[in-house]
Amino acid sequence: MPARLSAVTFFIWLLAIASGIYFYVARADIVRDEILILSASSTVIAGAVYFIMGCIRGFTLIPVSYLIPFGLLFLSPAVHFLLTIGGILVSSAFLYYFSERLQLAEYFETRHANHVARIRGLLRRQELPIVIGWSFFPLAPTDLICYVCGSLGVGVRKMLLGILVGEGIICALYIFLGQQLLSFLL
Repeated sequence: MPARLSAVTFFIWLLAIASGIYFYVARADIVRDEILILSASSTVIAGAVYFIMGCIRGFTLIPVSYLIPFGLLFLSPAVHFLLTIGGILVSSAFLYYFSERLQLAEYFETRHANHVARIRGLLRRQELPIVIGWSFFPLAPTDLICYVCGSLGVGVRKMLLGILVGEGIICALYIFLGQQLLSFLL
């Protein structure tokens, strides 16, 4: 890839991260209010917006656990779960295929070099169990395992299956228990 195109891609990625952080931290009330207004007018459109947010979330490196509470406000638990998992799988596939173009390699290699080296060693021995465990553990960034799987040549189907199982379990807990807690509080 030409250096100029690589720099532009990296700049767009940084802009997406900055925008995501800004809207999540400084303007969360506006985002929440706009989603509630949108869901009152059309649950289908609000669900589509939620899904798109889930798909691009991985590029901002914001964990999905920050997006889930928005869906609790207007989606049924089953639809919420399916849209969340769909967004995670799309985001994971994008990161797997495009991590080199987005220069995530340099980011993860410099910021998390010891973690990347340890994950690479583990993945060489037990690919699927490591991806499942990593995806399930709430403090581990799933986006990192997608990058490592792509750089090691782990099959995309195997990686997505592992993410589906790991994230599926933890997201089901978040969504279905969160809905129960929300209905108890309201």
